Amino acid sequence: MAKVEFKNIKKSYDDVEVVKHFDFTVNDGEFVVFLGPSGCGKSTTLRMLAGLESITAGEIFVGDKLMNKIDAKDRDLAMVFQSYALYPHMTVYENIAFALKLKGMPKDQIDTEVRKAAKMLELDPLLARKPKELSGGQRQRVAMGRAMVRTPKVFLFDEPLSNLDAKLRGTMREEIKQLHRELQTTTIYVTHDQIEAMTLADRIVILKDGYVAQVGTPTEVFQQPANKFVAQFIGNPSMNMLDAQLVGEEGNWHVELGDTRIPLPERFHAHASKNLALHFGVRPTDIHLRAEQVDHDRVLPFPVKIKDKELLGASILLKTEIAGQSLMVETQAAEVDVNELTLYLDLDAIHLFDAMSEKSLATF
Repeated sequence: MAKVEFKNIKKSYDDVEVVKHFDFTVNDGEFVVFLGPSGCGKSTTLRMLAGLESITAGEIFVGDKLMNKIDAKDRDLAMVFQSYALYPHMTVYENIAFALKLKGMPKDQIDTEVRKAAKMLELDPLLARKPKELSGGQRQRVAMGRAMVRTPKVFLFDEPLSNLDAKLRGTMREEIKQLHRELQTTTIYVTHDQIEAMTLADRIVILKDGYVAQVGTPTEVFQQPANKFVAQFIGNPSMNMLDAQLVGEEGNWHVELGDTRIPLPERFHAHASKNLALHFGVRPTDIHLRAEQVDHDRVLPFPVKIKDKELLGASILLKTEIAGQSLMVETQAAEVDVNELTLYLDLDAIHLFDAMSEKSLATF
């Protein structure tokens, strides 16, 4: 096991900057997820660590060892790909054992390591099969087993579950998490799927356009988004984001949403300024049909018009409108059969972002 340090990493292809600035340390034994949309630089950063991409600028250390000029095969890292990358002519046993054979490990020791990994991943009955005889989830477990037996300093996962159906992804997430609990190997996992990030990570690195948008625990990035991008990227349904205005004087600030005036919560006062243009954020689950659904008295009632409804199973998504802007509300109510109603806003759960910088008013 080892910590991984990225120091001012940059990556360019000709004139195109893919990774513009990346400074981050993964602690020894930590499970870190690189999360972001396509093209944000997350896979490129992982591939630079693995030695599969050259580094334009900066340094990468694993433990105390500089990786920049070390060949990929000598970095003592194990990578699991989206495509599984199994040898089709080899059995499951042979696929898992292959790297150990290349090292010249004795046959009896190889057998011990392969069977230990196979037992942990429930592959024991499949060791004689070829990859074409396996399901997608079984193939991914074989790829994980092949990485495990190498006992690397760091595990790297590059969108390993993208080819699996939703139910199988859930099963495999739990298996990966259990594997980390047992091995405690430093792990970096790349995904665009926020559910994977929220359920797996000790910490999440959210990337956008080659930059780090925020680093934090799953709870921190969900409850305290540092900017508008993170606020809307994390959470499903996405956070409502409405244009608003901050008005008033010190000690008597209000957020104006059309005719609705919302008293400014104390946590935003330090960065309040007159006539500041804002983005007003609130999650659909933090707007309620009844005031008593909030466990404190910092609640604001406001009228809305219902435009549409969408059944989500156990809950219903109300598509409403306030001050001419769309507002989504997720509630457990089985049915709402009126066109207008009063909703209740949890003032402790609102987020405010400067319209120019898009930074949170709570984290300036």
